[in-house]
Amino acid sequence: MRILTLLLVIVLGLLQYRLWLGQHSIADYFRLQEELRTQQASNLELEKRNRLLKADVTDLQQGLEAIEERARNELGLIKQDEIFFRLFSQAEPGKTIND
Repeated sequence: MRILTLLLVIVLGLLQYRLWLGQHSIADYFRLQEELRTQQASNLELEKRNRLLKADVTDLQQGLEAIEERARNELGLIKQDEIFFRLFSQAEPGKTIND
């Protein structure tokens, strides 16, 4: 009977070791839960960016207004017979615009 009790205590100790310190332990579970939350947050940001990119692609495919807007903003293009004005803010005396 003592041998059986001792054997059961040893088995219980080994199971407890694996539960708390071994592979697939509780510590691993909490670490993986944190990684999962981080990955889900990253996925949400990427989904948001993808929705914006998809909307841009749809706009570019459907009309010329979006193409014209991009050409004006990103490439600085102007239409024929159109006058372009560039306005600069006035700097304080003794300072340059780059300061």
